[in-house]
Amino acid sequence: MCKNVQRGYAPDDQVEFRGDAVPKLRRAAQNLYYLLNQGYPVKGASVFVGNHYLLSERQRLALVRAVSSQEQIANRKKKELSALPQGGVVHIDGFNTIITLEVALSGSLLLRCMDGTVRDLAALRGTYRLIDKTTRAIEMVGRMLEKGGIGRAVFYLDSPVSNSGRLKERIGTLLGGAPFELEFELIHNVDATLETLENVITSDAIILDKCGSWFNLCGRIIAEEIGEYPYADFAFSEE
Repeated sequence: MCKNVQRGYAPDDQVEFRGDAVPKLRRAAQNLYYLLNQGYPVKGASVFVGNHYLLSERQRLALVRAVSSQEQIANRKKKELSALPQGGVVHIDGFNTIITLEVALSGSLLLRCMDGTVRDLAALRGTYRLIDKTTRAIEMVGRMLEKGGIGRAVFYLDSPVSNSGRLKERIGTLLGGAPFELEFELIHNVDATLETLENVITSDAIILDKCGSWFNLCGRIIAEEIGEYPYADFAFSEE
């Protein structure tokens, strides 16, 4: 395993998401938010806004990840759980959750999104490898689940993604002695399954729009175990 891998690191992030770039990104986000509320599709609207503000590809991706319509935000907030279900079952989007925490432990770019979730820009693209942050990320998840008093945790991992089996083994080794049941589902389309469930742990916008209920685990873990994080903050109220 490589030492000191920075998951999600991009050298230009300090320029593109800090300092003088922040006011421009906020204006761009407000413009995109307005267009989405008028019914414009996110693809066309984000291209229009990105071209207007001369945004980089990574800045454009951040806008698409971070900005949602007022209706989407209200729908997701309505289904958000304030606490983990004591004695209940949680359904965890494995790669989504672990990668976000690996990015946080790397000190790389994270977005605080308009719907209150934490999202990263570390695209999976079908490949994944365990890094030096993976163990700690899993342990953080385990501590939060134990603290919440859940009865069973089901981790869903995309079987076509490389090293999904190795991640399953690492989670099983680290959390096998936890005071809750542990299950795994290695399946082809995790999103399609999680969309139909309650007590989902993910930040994936499409899943959040369709699932029955969800819990913001990564946001809670980062707040409690890491503390103040230098997010690219898009979670502003409507101005």
